[in-house]
Amino acid sequence: MSGFAVPSKTAVIVEDDPDVRDLLDEVFCAAGFRTVLATTGFEGVAAVQEHDPVITTLDVNLPGIDGFEAVRRIRKTSDTYIIMLSALAEESDIVLGLSSGADDYVTKPFRPRELRARIEAFMRRPRRLERDAFADSGPITPIRLVPDPENSDAEDSAAHEVPGAPEVAVAARNPGADAAIVAIGDGNAEWISHRDLSLDLATHTVLVAQREVELTPTEFDLLATLLESKRRVRSKSDLALVLRGEAFGSSYYVGEPDKRAIEAHIANLRRKLGDSSSEPNYIETVRGVGYRLTPQSDAIAAFG
Repeated sequence: MSGFAVPSKTAVIVEDDPDVRDLLDEVFCAAGFRTVLATTGFEGVAAVQEHDPVITTLDVNLPGIDGFEAVRRIRKTSDTYIIMLSALAEESDIVLGLSSGADDYVTKPFRPRELRARIEAFMRRPRRLERDAFADSGPITPIRLVPDPENSDAEDSAAHEVPGAPEVAVAARNPGADAAIVAIGDGNAEWISHRDLSLDLATHTVLVAQREVELTPTEFDLLATLLESKRRVRSKSDLALVLRGEAFGSSYYVGEPDKRAIEAHIANLRRKLGDSSSEPNYIETVRGVGYRLTPQSDAIAAFG
């Protein structure tokens, strides 16, 4: 029996060029991953379903189905972090890749050190790993948020009605706060609410008017960041740093491609939430600055 430990992190590499595939294999193995290699889009989708990887890399030009279609199929069953790798460097190609469900888009030729940095950035984003700790806790129980009778500051304006669901008291808000954090049931859930939008950090669940919305890991992290920031504006650079696992205000350089990627992710997020950039219900654009939550109600918007 070997005395070497088997890496617990798995990466699926979908690449038909053997030289690039070998290079990717080396990068991931050096980062402590167990790798699964695939050469076609169909094989890649099947490998993700079978091995449940933390990270998946996908070439765009693949035999069978291309990388864009492979991402769409993977997203139906998996929340693996997806990095698209392609020689297609036009902005329209990048937007298409991110709109298909990818978390990152890297153009070829790429520097192994840059790719390694992006892999490490994904691993610094803890929410997926934290969520996995609750994977065996059973199905999510619908809830109905009601005012806390012992807390005069609690509101019922953001209550989410589910007939027959247990009632959970809304947590106290600080004056002027526009998102409430609610501790639920056994303490494994932590809901953040804004209007009829609710997000649970523990289970990666997002509800809009009690309808569950499927988000990619990156879209979820961006939405969680905006909800936690309340009405504080977050710049594109701020949000790019979040996706790298860095703190706000870090001195790390954020280039224009990363900022354009944030724009694409926010556009996808709005589309899935049923939101509008011109008449936002949840996320508003502060031109020349960044993004923030809308006021809690239209009345606040009218008179605030």
